[in-house]
Amino acid sequence: MTRTTTTRHRLSVVLAYFLIYVVWGSTYYFIGVALRDIPTFLLGALRFSIAGLLLLSLCALHGEKVMRPRLIRRSAVSGIVLLFVDMAVIMLAQRYVSSSLVAIVASSTAIWIMLLDVPYWKKNFRSPAVVAGILAGFAGVGMLYMEQLASDASAAVHREYGCLILIGGCISWALGTLYAKYRSSETEEVNAFAGAAWQMIFASALFWVCAFAIGDVAQVDWTSVSAVSWGALIYLILLGSLLAYTAYVWLLKVRPATEVATHAYVNPVVAVVIGVYAGHEEVSLLQLTGLAVILLSVVLVEYKPQRQKHAHEKD
Repeated sequence: MTRTTTTRHRLSVVLAYFLIYVVWGSTYYFIGVALRDIPTFLLGALRFSIAGLLLLSLCALHGEKVMRPRLIRRSAVSGIVLLFVDMAVIMLAQRYVSSSLVAIVASSTAIWIMLLDVPYWKKNFRSPAVVAGILAGFAGVGMLYMEQLASDASAAVHREYGCLILIGGCISWALGTLYAKYRSSETEEVNAFAGAAWQMIFASALFWVCAFAIGDVAQVDWTSVSAVSWGALIYLILLGSLLAYTAYVWLLKVRPATEVATHAYVNPVVAVVIGVYAGHEEVSLLQLTGLAVILLSVVLVEYKPQRQKHAHEKD
């Protein structure tokens, strides 16, 4: 690999991390805006079907062979487990628990990925920095929402059921992530972008089924959907799905899954910052401390393996 190619690859990795850290973190705010006028399952159906079809068309125009049975079959599994199950579980869990508790439990996804990523067990558990970073990140997110969780302590009547559902969703996302990394990329001919497109299309198909089944399509009043909600949907399609999710799938092929999973810690940081400036929310000293711990966890997980890698190369 030439120096120019190496530089381009590093820049691509940096850009991809920016997308899954910052853009994905901002989608919390834009999802809330879109949900003001668009029902949940219909929002998922519109978001992923449009993004998936756009990306698939771009891949076809670029000359990719997008209709390969093996690509479609494996992408279907990843899309259903990664996108549909996880998002559907989160929506179901919110019937039982507060959104703050949802955020805390969902942040454990990175831990589940580390525990389930068997090929990387030796590397992950051999590095105290990686283990400490994963645990510190989870603790930081807990600090971030600690005050809200305390205020909601008596509000959730069936919290134990909601937590179990959420943990199932986290495990589903972790398994889908690892499947996308190892199973759906075993051969070079499986293109990351075409695979991401098919994943979104299969997820959207199930979202459409649910949207029709529970009446989301029938109850929506298209004339009352505001321009702000349409703008939020467009943001979710273009940046949240077309760019950020594609970057996530690509990163899984070039970086360790545990490292990529650090987005689960950074996303709440971005969500809080946007909430302060766009939603005029107040942030306490405890929450700011949580943000600092989260950022420290990312440094531990992200940069320690790199230093070890360079040390091995020198040897």
